[in-house]
Amino acid sequence: MATLLPNLENFYVPFNQLTGSLPPSLSNASSMVQLQLQVNNFTGSVPSMASSHNLLRLNIAENFLGSGKVNGDDLGFLSTLTNARKLQALVISINNFGGNLPEQIGNLSSSIEILVLDNNQISGSIPEGLQNLVNLEVLLANGNKLSGAKSLSIIGNMQSLVQLRLDNNDIAGYVPLSIGNLNRLLVLRLANNYLDGGIPTAIQNCKSLKLLDLSNNNLSGVIPTQLMGLTSLSMGLNLSYNHFTGSIPIEVENLKNLGSLDLSHNMLSDSIPRSLGKCVSLESVRLQANLLRGTIPLSLDSLRGIRLFDLSNNNLSGQIPKFFEQMHSLQLLNLSYNKFEGEVLTEGVLNNSIIILVIGNVNLCGGLPGLNLPPCNLRRPKKRLSYKWKVCISTVSSMILLIFIASSLLVFWMKSKGKQHIVSSGDDFHTRVSYQSLHKATNGFSTTNLIGVGSFGSVYKGVVNINGEEITIAVKVFNLQHSGASKSFMTECEVLKNIRHRNLVRILTVCSGVDYQGNDFKALVYEFVVNGSLENWLHPVESVDDPPRHLKFHQRLNVAINIASALDYIHNLGETPIVHCDLKPDNVLLDEDMVAHVGDFGLARFLESPGETSSSIGIKGTVEYGMGNEISIEGDMYSFGILLLEMFTGRRPIDESFSDGVNLQNFVNTALLGQGSPISKVVDPILLNEILHGRIPEKALISILEIGVACSFDSPQERLNSSEVLTRLNRQLALLMIFSKPKREAKGL
Repeated sequence: MATLLPNLENFYVPFNQLTGSLPPSLSNASSMVQLQLQVNNFTGSVPSMASSHNLLRLNIAENFLGSGKVNGDDLGFLSTLTNARKLQALVISINNFGGNLPEQIGNLSSSIEILVLDNNQISGSIPEGLQNLVNLEVLLANGNKLSGAKSLSIIGNMQSLVQLRLDNNDIAGYVPLSIGNLNRLLVLRLANNYLDGGIPTAIQNCKSLKLLDLSNNNLSGVIPTQLMGLTSLSMGLNLSYNHFTGSIPIEVENLKNLGSLDLSHNMLSDSIPRSLGKCVSLESVRLQANLLRGTIPLSLDSLRGIRLFDLSNNNLSGQIPKFFEQMHSLQLLNLSYNKFEGEVLTEGVLNNSIIILVIGNVNLCGGLPGLNLPPCNLRRPKKRLSYKWKVCISTVSSMILLIFIASSLLVFWMKSKGKQHIVSSGDDFHTRVSYQSLHKATNGFSTTNLIGVGSFGSVYKGVVNINGEEITIAVKVFNLQHSGASKSFMTECEVLKNIRHRNLVRILTVCSGVDYQGNDFKALVYEFVVNGSLENWLHPVESVDDPPRHLKFHQRLNVAINIASALDYIHNLGETPIVHCDLKPDNVLLDEDMVAHVGDFGLARFLESPGETSSSIGIKGTVEYGMGNEISIEGDMYSFGILLLEMFTGRRPIDESFSDGVNLQNFVNTALLGQGSPISKVVDPILLNEILHGRIPEKALISILEIGVACSFDSPQERLNSSEVLTRLNRQLALLMIFSKPKREAKGL
């Protein structure tokens, strides 16, 4: 190749089915700047790259390169890359490279920022020279056979690290004090190793940390209170499968942004701290298999976003709190093998025996038939009320009745004054942001700041200074010359001012005034969501300078769960059901943690009740509304089903390959029924590689496609609702976790 094309600078052939070995002529590719060969079926060894002086990026991930031999020379080519003095990114993950990392890896370009080595057969210690790569931001070496007690102490000197993954290796020793030097670190995963000792208090210096996973090690001692001071933790804290003792620190209340807490399978004692109820962002709490005692604190009533709550295999007692019935996001409540007593709840979300598990609590009774508990003794001793108590109760009841009547009259009077709350809300916001400040923040709404154009306006990226701190924002400017733009502005204000959920785009403020020409000006100001729209990830525009990004299977599944969670919130959990009416990849944004946020409520409608519908005439939203169907929650679920199919097939709803009445829904459905194309021809080719490599079971893909089809049935009454979808998708996520269970369990340890 390099012989025929000596001036070739960019060779980009990812996501194909290319086979064979890499051409030896790569050794002569002196002009090569980018070499992208990922996700193919290449085998054999990697030739010398000694002549590639200008190389910036090398990506050979997800092939079958290397022999996997412990004493082989699979990684010898890394030593030849020391001549590439401009190298910025090196990705060799998910291959079969064996042997030790060469010492010369420390002589790679000082400009290198990304080094990805995960899921190979690499063994031995991490070379000390690696700490010379002072600008390295991403180091992923998980899923190998790395060992050595000094491996982690080297990492502590690499202060530019933002993401560090060494999980699923054989690394022993202690978590070094120098870990506190990594104050830029966002993600730290050291799970499934053989680490001893405790968590150093220096961890408190990792002020940017969003995810910490130290699970499946031999760590011991108490959980340091300093760890609970990391208010930046949002993605997760996982200390499970260790030997921690003592109590859960009451300082856990500081973790108000934390989404997932896993302290299971330790030896933690004492009671569950009441302060845990202040962690209002929690969606998953796993405290099972400890020595916890006492009752469930009533303060946990505030954890209304909880999906999974596992307290099984402890010594907890008392009655099951009634507030669990009102946790509408709850998908699983496991209270098995404790000492709970009394009647099991059957109202609200607990009117489903799949959600609650109570086996092994001998003093429980009642509940749903599926729980197989004995009936409760309904005989209770009757107590006669004294005359004083009767008078007291009568007086209080009368007062409550009077208050209720007065409140009703007040509400009626306020409603009769007219619905002015949108305008007043806009006026309140208007005092906080001006046209001038937004004009300055976006460089005069310049085209270089333009990041999107929609039906009713344009979106600009901007930077504002608040209390001396620069904050990036997204400004949606409405084109008021467009019919319906003003109404869209008012609709978004009305919808977004009263809802708040981690999977909805967050509105910061609004601007309603005039521009420098005296024309009316209306804009919404949002938090800037750094990774852009789901559309750009599913259907990227290829560019040599900016190679397309792709989502892996588990990322797509998590995004689907995020979207379903947002729909469940607006459909079922707010004061008034809201129909989005325009759910599509363009209106789903991904943040830096790849968490999805649903946005653009300009076409949204309020319903008085979940079963209500209204006309969709004039609505130019997603497919079903475009066909004139009624606006309903079921319409949103149709859009979600099509979106889910698009995410896992990589095909648009009306793909150019479809003809003769075929659309995405029936294309997938006929394949599932075995009457059309095989599943291998339906799935996104990018995901097919994960299935062929055995990392994802085909059954999981089929189950997700079935959910998409069931959401987009022609009959609205037959479609799944958002709660059912959440349950099914979370079940698939749990099965995937079992499929990729920790190495130690696989070894039988």
